[in-house]
Amino acid sequence: MFVTSAFAQESAPSADTSHAGTGGDTHSGTTVPAEAHGTFPPFNPETFPSQLLWLAITFGLFYLFLKRVVMPRVGGIIDVRNDRISQDLDQAAKLKGEADAAVAAYEQELAEAKKNANSIGQQANDSAKAEADTARKKIEAALDEKLGEAEARISSIKANAMKEVGSIAEDTASAIVEALVGGKASKAEIAAAVKSVAR
Repeated sequence: MFVTSAFAQESAPSADTSHAGTGGDTHSGTTVPAEAHGTFPPFNPETFPSQLLWLAITFGLFYLFLKRVVMPRVGGIIDVRNDRISQDLDQAAKLKGEADAAVAAYEQELAEAKKNANSIGQQANDSAKAEADTARKKIEAALDEKLGEAEARISSIKANAMKEVGSIAEDTASAIVEALVGGKASKAEIAAAVKSVAR
């Protein structure tokens, strides 16, 4: 360490080490001159060159320490974080692409399901209509058959009733003639008269 001559003189002990006291005792000690209580050494202009030299050396060593030790570690940490961030961004982009593809596939399947549902509904509607038409035709055919049977039965009943009406009319006409005229008419005459009235 560099020490100036003024600092060395201020810090040097005094050569005056003996004092005579009362009672024959000798006292030894150091005395400091009055000019030694001057300026604080770091603020003393005479020590500035050595302070500047040590400041430059300390700054250089601190700079080398930062450059060789601290900055590579900080740079490595930043590089690792940048790599991790870029990997996370790539992973997020990949997941977003997969999610978009899944959404597109879902929408396509939903559209196909709607289309299939519409076609299935149309087919069910058509088959229900066809079955209803077939059932209606069967019912109409059965009703037509029953109606034909009923009409045939009605016509036979009507024909039988007309035969009976004819015989009843003949008997009634014969009774009326007997009551009014007092004589009997032949069955052929009464039958001819009833037939002429029935026409």
